[in-house]
Amino acid sequence: MNPKTLRAVIACGGTGGHLFPGLAVAEVLHARGHEVLLLVSEKEIDATVLKAHPEFRAEKLPSIGLPTMMISPAFVRFLRRSWDSFSQCRAIYRRFRPDVVLGMGGFTSTGPVLAARLSRLPAFIHESNAIPGRANKLASRFATKVLLGFEDCEQHLPRATCLVTGTPVRRNLGKAMPTAEARKLFQLNPDRKTLLVTGGSQGAAGINQLLFRVAPLLDPSQVQIIHLTGERDDRLAAANYQRNEITHYVAPFHHRMEEAYSAADLVVSRAGASSLSELSQFALPSILIPYPFATDDHQSANAAIYERNGAAEILPERGTTPEALAALISNLLNDDARRLRMSTAAHRIPPSAAAENVADVMQAAVLNRES
Repeated sequence: MNPKTLRAVIACGGTGGHLFPGLAVAEVLHARGHEVLLLVSEKEIDATVLKAHPEFRAEKLPSIGLPTMMISPAFVRFLRRSWDSFSQCRAIYRRFRPDVVLGMGGFTSTGPVLAARLSRLPAFIHESNAIPGRANKLASRFATKVLLGFEDCEQHLPRATCLVTGTPVRRNLGKAMPTAEARKLFQLNPDRKTLLVTGGSQGAAGINQLLFRVAPLLDPSQVQIIHLTGERDDRLAAANYQRNEITHYVAPFHHRMEEAYSAADLVVSRAGASSLSELSQFALPSILIPYPFATDDHQSANAAIYERNGAAEILPERGTTPEALAALISNLLNDDARRLRMSTAAHRIPPSAAAENVADVMQAAVLNRES
């Protein structure tokens, strides 16, 4: 078979952190003329996002996450759903006849990768975080190769063959636009320093609560704020900024994030791998507040890479006072030279063209298999 027309399966459902990078790879393969089948979860986020991508076929898998209690009804349900997912993958492969399989992490990708290896197909796992998740630790044992977002992750997978590709960034994110133009889209002052606050696709209640208390400590003449709160806190946030006379744009979400990134001088964010890749793409300095309940505290490990390289400052959610965060925001916004250094560092951390890198690996595996 000519590798220019390969058939690829990408298992990428369950969370935005798996789905969006998987879609980024799918878009590259599709643009190269390949056929792509997406395997996703039964969660609503997958169905919602896929509505904007009618060019891809998709199948839902019944897999669920591994429960914390091994001896429990939930674990029995996990085993049953995992078996159903694996069996469904085998049937899908008989119909679709893929040449290569990619799993983007989470238990939605474990069955597809195992089924691929039993079918003697090249099968890859992508791990975005600095510390691999439980599903990828398991899947790495039978994957052809593990593709990494961060080099730091390799030490946690000593038995796997690893390659650093970076974490793919969704193509519809777009490119940076002129700062003043972006700020006008949010009805903000084009000349005032702008802080972007975001908790990722699910929002971040802890960050929101901190900013409620930070607002009275900021100088309204020196800063304006774009705050993407998630579903619940937008009205409270808007009322708080209005009360403190801070120019603001508040919304639960903003689907054209290139506009928000282009408008910002500084970002307060969680430290999920996909969010960090987007900050790097737009070369943005950041204050990172890792999600304290992330598995194996992997967001802190991600954030540490950015801090170590001079691209970010880290504040823990627990124990950080409003005064400390307000002071750090003010200091960074008033120090153009420091922000420029952080911006340059952020842009240099991940490998460039991550989605293309992953697609190249998949194509090469099929070519080598046929030669």
